[in-house]
Amino acid sequence: MTHLQAGLSPETLEKARLELNENPDTLHQDIQEVRDMVITRPDIGFLRTDDAFILRFLRARKFQHFEAFRLLAQYFEYRQQNLDMFKSFKATDPGIKQALKDGFPGGLANLDHYGRKILVLFAANWDQSRYTLVDILRAILLSLEAMIEDPELQVNGFVLIIDWSNFTFKQASKLTPSMLRLAIEGLQDSFPARFGGIHFVNQPWYIHALYTVIRPFLKEKTRKRIFLHGNNLNSLHQLIHPEILPSEFGGMLPPYDMGTWARTLLDHEYDDDSECNADSYNTSAKDIDKDLSPKSMKRPPGPIVELEEPSLKRRLMVEGVLELRRN
Repeated sequence: MTHLQAGLSPETLEKARLELNENPDTLHQDIQEVRDMVITRPDIGFLRTDDAFILRFLRARKFQHFEAFRLLAQYFEYRQQNLDMFKSFKATDPGIKQALKDGFPGGLANLDHYGRKILVLFAANWDQSRYTLVDILRAILLSLEAMIEDPELQVNGFVLIIDWSNFTFKQASKLTPSMLRLAIEGLQDSFPARFGGIHFVNQPWYIHALYTVIRPFLKEKTRKRIFLHGNNLNSLHQLIHPEILPSEFGGMLPPYDMGTWARTLLDHEYDDDSECNADSYNTSAKDIDKDLSPKSMKRPPGPIVELEEPSLKRRLMVEGVLELRRN
C-alpha cells in the first residue's frame, strides 16, 4: 500500500483492487501516464495535476488511462466554458448558501450497505425567489468537491435520492433543456464521482415527461442506474435498507434535518444571513439560464409555464429533443 491509499480500509482496498483495477505496485506509473497526456490538450488550463487529484479520476474510470484523462480534461473544460458559474464558488456565496440551507444537497449520516454516501434532494424546497437552479447545481458540485476528498467515497461512490413530492408544475417549467444539459454535463460527463444509483420518488407526470426527453442523451450506464419508484417506496427499500432512511422515504429514522450538511460546510457562518438576497448571483433566473449555459445551448422559444398542461409533454419532447440533438 502506498501513501496515496492510506485513507482506505482493508475492505475498500480490496474493493479497489477487484472492481477498479487499482494496483499499488503500478499506482505512480498509472498517475504519470495520465499526467503525460496533458500536453495533448493545450487549449485547456489544467489547474491541478498532483498525484492525489489525478487518482480520483483514475478511480472514477476504473484505471483506464485514456478515459481517466478524458474525464480530467472535461472537468476543466466544463469550468472554462462556464466561468461565471465558478466565480465565488464557495459555501458562503449567497446563492449557494441558501441552496445548501434548503438541503441542496442533503447527506444522510449512514452509508448504504455498499459503503456509498447517500445524497438526498427534496425538490419542492427550491425557493425561486431566493436562488436559482444554477445555484442549486453549484451547491451540489461544491458539495461533491468536498465529499470526493474522502478516498473511501472515491472508491465506493454515491447514491442519490430525489423526492419530487409537491414539486409544482411552475417549478418544473424552469427545468429547460439548456438547464438539464448543463447539469448532465457537469455531473455525468465532468466530475470524478461514481454514482451507483439515482432514485426518483413521488415524481409527477411532468417530471416523468422531462426524464423521457433527456433519457436518450444519458450514457447507457447512467440510464441503467436511474430508478423511477413513484409512490412505491417498497421498491426503494429493496435497494436501500429502510433502517438507514429518514421517515420521508418510509425509513425508520426521524425526519431529515435539511441543514445537516450545510452546517458542516458553513460551520459558524450557517446562521449569518447578512449577505443573502435574491439578487446575490445574477439579475434573474432567465439571465442565468442564458448566460451560464455553454455557447452551444439555447433556451427553447417561449416560456413553457404559459402552456396548458396537456400540451406540455408533447412540447417538451419535441422542442427538448430537437434542441439537444442540434447541439
